Amino acid sequence: GNDKKKFKGDKSSCSPSRVLHLRQIPSDVTEAEVISLGVPFGKVTNLLMLKGKSQAFLEMASEEAAVTMVNYYTPATPHLRSQPVYIQYSNHRELKTDNLPNQARAQAALQAVNAMQSGSLAVTSALAAEGGPLHGQGSVLRIIVENLFYPVTLEVLYQIFSKFGSVLKIITFTRNNQFQALLQYADPMHAYYAKMALDGQSVYTACCTLRIEFSKLTSLKVKYNNDKSRDFTRLDLPSGDGQPPLEPSIAAAFGTQNVIFPSYAGAAGFAPAMGFAQGAVTTSAVSGQMTIPGVTDVPGNSVLLVSNLNPEAITPHGLFILFGVYGDVHRVKIMFKKKENALVQMADAMQAQLAISHLNGQRLYGRVLHATLSKHQTVQLPREGQEDQGLTKDYSNSPLHRFKKPGSKNFQNIFPPSATLHLSNIPSSVTVDDLKNLFASTGSTVKAFRFFQKDCKMALIQLGSVEEALHALIELHNHDLGENHHLRVSFSKSTI
Repeated sequence: GNDKKKFKGDKSSCSPSRVLHLRQIPSDVTEAEVISLGVPFGKVTNLLMLKGKSQAFLEMASEEAAVTMVNYYTPATPHLRSQPVYIQYSNHRELKTDNLPNQARAQAALQAVNAMQSGSLAVTSALAAEGGPLHGQGSVLRIIVENLFYPVTLEVLYQIFSKFGSVLKIITFTRNNQFQALLQYADPMHAYYAKMALDGQSVYTACCTLRIEFSKLTSLKVKYNNDKSRDFTRLDLPSGDGQPPLEPSIAAAFGTQNVIFPSYAGAAGFAPAMGFAQGAVTTSAVSGQMTIPGVTDVPGNSVLLVSNLNPEAITPHGLFILFGVYGDVHRVKIMFKKKENALVQMADAMQAQLAISHLNGQRLYGRVLHATLSKHQTVQLPREGQEDQGLTKDYSNSPLHRFKKPGSKNFQNIFPPSATLHLSNIPSSVTVDDLKNLFASTGSTVKAFRFFQKDCKMALIQLGSVEEALHALIELHNHDLGENHHLRVSFSKSTI
């Protein structure tokens, strides 16, 4: 009875208190995730979870920390597991939870976070109460990044995970259309803390969500230091694919960066999604590109080398349309003497990384496409009278750029290639059969189709394979449907 009285609904007009009341927390959220909301602002001293009511109380060490936290999260609503969470002052001055049941997990999570913050890695008995590090649990984590709106590079992972201990090696790869990584710590405890604090967190506001589990591997073998894999204990490894290895000075800079990632999804300022100190990474308002002080050129190139193309089928226009899904393509050059290779110049390095993370390894016209950063900084246009056969094209002023407007909604609708395409800008006179026949005419098998209920200008079409969808997008994006309507085609995250 007492407990019910103690936590009756808090009034929203409370004066500042170091105890904060959190509402609408997801039912499957962990204690560590709730604590992580407070960590960027100061020490969290207590936690009470009321999962049945989707609420929690978080006690900060000082009122100042609580005020900073409320001021920060009022204009920029925080998200846990992609759900908005609302924070206000509680009318309690402190949390008395000693005699409450089910507090062992909260206390274990608090002790682990505090041990990590103070650098003391003493394993407390309370940690065991939360099913702490099991005997034999390794120091290698497997990381899957869901909802990958923006590229998550090896450098970004290094910055995030090195907050929890010494990162020795990272290998990144794409499997089942998902960006994944294996990351090895020097100590299994560091891996445990990182998993507890970061699993379910988003790198950027409401996207790029980390799913973390322990790998069965005990150690990683890294052959090359490049943008896909790195062994931080061996700066002497070759780059393997023409990529310059990371300079030791830059590697050192990464070890000390205090990074916080910009909120692309429109929340004000920065998202302390990962609980990092503010202000080290700034975002250029013009291009939306991340700049890290002292690490300007990693990776700064916006020109891609695209190889293993089918020379019979590929055109500069085709590459412009396909890579244009992930950024604004300024120039394309298919190599005169080796038409399997092309250079694609994107608007900035961020968009180049985005294109690599989504298109590298996709099948296009019967071949597996390879995309990596080129050593060239720009694509040269042919000189007057130079023979080129129309293989180099400048698209810098094209009306077809999808991301011209800063903060364009299109940035939020970037998805990996999929067999389902999103169609928009359809005139009312066009029928289901018209569109099915149009896609069948490009050699696609139409598996399913539906118009959006609320908006008949938009539809989803499911084709026989991802490769068919790539071909159809290249051929039919901007197709003239009559009545001055040009079809817009992009990849969908939905299935029909």
